[in-house]
Amino acid sequence: MSATRLLSVLLLLQARGRVSARAVADELEVSVRTAYRDLARLQAAGVPVYAEPGRGGGYRLLDGYRTRLTGMTGGEARALLFAGLPGPAAELGLAEETAAARLKLLAALPDGPRAEAARAAAVFHLDAPGWYRDPEPAPYLPLLVDAVLARRPLDVRYRRWRAPQEVTRRLHPYGLVLKSGTWYLVAAAGTGDTAPDKGPATYRVTQILDAVPAPSGELFARPRDFDLAAYWAAYLADFASRRFTGTATVRLSPQGRHRLPDNVPPEVVRAVEATATPAGDDGWVEAVIPVESTAHACGELLRLGPDVEVLGPPALRRAMTAAVRALARFYGT
Repeated sequence: MSATRLLSVLLLLQARGRVSARAVADELEVSVRTAYRDLARLQAAGVPVYAEPGRGGGYRLLDGYRTRLTGMTGGEARALLFAGLPGPAAELGLAEETAAARLKLLAALPDGPRAEAARAAAVFHLDAPGWYRDPEPAPYLPLLVDAVLARRPLDVRYRRWRAPQEVTRRLHPYGLVLKSGTWYLVAAAGTGDTAPDKGPATYRVTQILDAVPAPSGELFARPRDFDLAAYWAAYLADFASRRFTGTATVRLSPQGRHRLPDNVPPEVVRAVEATATPAGDDGWVEAVIPVESTAHACGELLRLGPDVEVLGPPALRRAMTAAVRALARFYGT
């Protein structure tokens, strides 16, 4: 029996109010029998845990009972300092609250973990946006945060890539995701006042042109089985499967192969490593790479200049030829 697990059960009861033994087991990844034993051990230790029978019952703490943050290790203290990273918190409109919470947390810690947490905060910094790009302004992000937490529908005007580009949607916001410095809203869409008529979809926050709370003022019920992390993992897998629509055969010089990671996606780099033929006398190799479209592949491969030659498909080779001829006209004498 783990004392750490017992503390986790106690904090779970404190955070959720009422939980079933099955919920405890699922959260801590133990058997239901083990969850029952842990709850009984808490009762035996004098913690006021009592059971509520019936269909909607479970276990809960006596009203007013709270435990203190004691017994925290240095590693746990370090981890807590990452829970409110200042950059994303500021974008969410929570900068002041995050700073205040960090101060309160540090003040509540014993001397050892407090010093460990302070050292961690001084040597780690998150800068989410990638190189060669500015942070994208997202003026409606605080409103989206409020809607997600309050479960309030929003009427939004959104700009998408396909026609018609501007669309109006009533969204039920399920959650927000920060990916490489860009915020995404996961929401179910519909046209009515209550239940959405479509499942959850992903919306880039910077493409939201306008957003206001739905005039009805009604709240929505987020599906109990919706898991934001699982949805996002499935979304990324689906995006990757749809992203590349074909392949191309190319030749690469040693310099081109060296420059590849800085100019093309990692999937292309991995494909070259997996399919490259032995280098010839001139050091060049032949490989098969995935491509999104002829125009997109042409733009990416042109970054490699004379260190790449497209052998096929013919449409991509013709596009490269036309681009090189246009450049020659611009720069030729």
